[in-house]
Amino acid sequence: MSGHVKSIDKNHLLEIGLEGFYGDSSKQSNPGNQLVGTDFISNNRIPEIDFTTIHLYPDQWISGSDDQAQATFVDNWIQSHIRDSDSVLRKPLLLTEFGKSKKSAGYSGGATDKYYETIYTAVYRCAKSGGACGGELFWQLMASGMDNFRDGYEVVLDESPSTAAIISKQSRRLSALN
Repeated sequence: MSGHVKSIDKNHLLEIGLEGFYGDSSKQSNPGNQLVGTDFISNNRIPEIDFTTIHLYPDQWISGSDDQAQATFVDNWIQSHIRDSDSVLRKPLLLTEFGKSKKSAGYSGGATDKYYETIYTAVYRCAKSGGACGGELFWQLMASGMDNFRDGYEVVLDESPSTAAIISKQSRRLSALN
């Protein structure tokens, strides 16, 4: 399919949009060392795929774990994908979905802010050093009054001023690198 898309339009970048789970070769990097039917490496080796992507939802993927276990998983997940995008695939990486659900047991806004800061710091350090990962997109920005679309991961800036400040700071830091 990617070859067909590129035959029609060579002027736009193409990516797969999967979570980033690994196959047999690196399943130890997956949540719970499980195989989930996709393979980050083989899927992204397709020549027409221009950049790699990962998602990150530790509150779903390793539910019931404490904040420290989730933080360790987050760091390992990001670093393994940066490493593989750099050295194996030789393609840029974007963290295209991440979040912490307000519906998860024990949710706190402070934990969400810390989670965003952890991800933003990893991405910024990688981008600053010229590594594969140069950006991230949280799931999902919403405006006030969109209550019917809330899934627990939404960020409504005027309801979360501390999170909004963290997002703004990251935007300024990454923009300053260019």
